[in-house]
Amino acid sequence: MPSLLNKIRVEVETSYLDEQSEPNERRFVFSYTITIRNEGPVPARLLTRHWIITDANGKVQEVRGDGVVGEQPHLKPGQGFRYSSGAVLETPVGAMQGSYEMIGDDGQRFDAPILPFRLAMPGILQ
Repeated sequence: MPSLLNKIRVEVETSYLDEQSEPNERRFVFSYTITIRNEGPVPARLLTRHWIITDANGKVQEVRGDGVVGEQPHLKPGQGFRYSSGAVLETPVGAMQGSYEMIGDDGQRFDAPILPFRLAMPGILQ
């Protein structure tokens, strides 16, 4: 049976939330919108999430939990799921990466990787 790895595509859009950030208090708030799409032949459910969030000082936060935004979406082939969440950093620049643990309807568990993406306050990077 071929692995289902790489059959779940994860796309990310980020934005800086100026109105919620307090740079003088080292509070930089970002939102991110994730689109998860099942490009494989087998339906699959998202079970858990694992995030590694790193700020510009090298401070690392790890987040693990069931599902995303209170849901464990079941994606049929070709189906997608989109959600938004947020992260608070102590620096104006940081990065996130991680994975979703998935289970196919065939009983196979696998990780869908979330490639590193940058969180950055506008104008801070050239």
